[in-house]
Amino acid sequence: MKIELDINLAGKNRIDAYTNEFISIANIKYRSNLIVSADAIIENWITHDSSCLTKQDLDPVISLCPEIVLLGTGSHLHFPPDEVMADFNLRQIGFEVMDTGAACRSYNFLLGEGRQVVAALLMFEAC
Repeated sequence: MKIELDINLAGKNRIDAYTNEFISIANIKYRSNLIVSADAIIENWITHDSSCLTKQDLDPVISLCPEIVLLGTGSHLHFPPDEVMADFNLRQIGFEVMDTGAACRSYNFLLGEGRQVVAALLMFEAC
């Protein structure tokens, strides 16, 4: 699905398109799990699905100082362990879990609002 926005996000990492095979940012196709913020892209993030996430897996996300984190869990919704979700609550960081397509759309919307959003995007669902 191609994503179009009416706002100017020059110099920011806006998601152009996504499929089950890649996520496109600035016309570059990423084919592995990644973390994206307005100013950073972390490729080859983790090699397991959200049900196996640890708090340490999300340290790179925390290092980007988000106000809200969107966890895209592939083509289906899969919640991470409770302790991972509780850690974000303790840090007072918004944390939403959704399929990766919804996370891409929500990321662009929040980015357009000028929010400090970080998307942690899983392409594959294998633990």
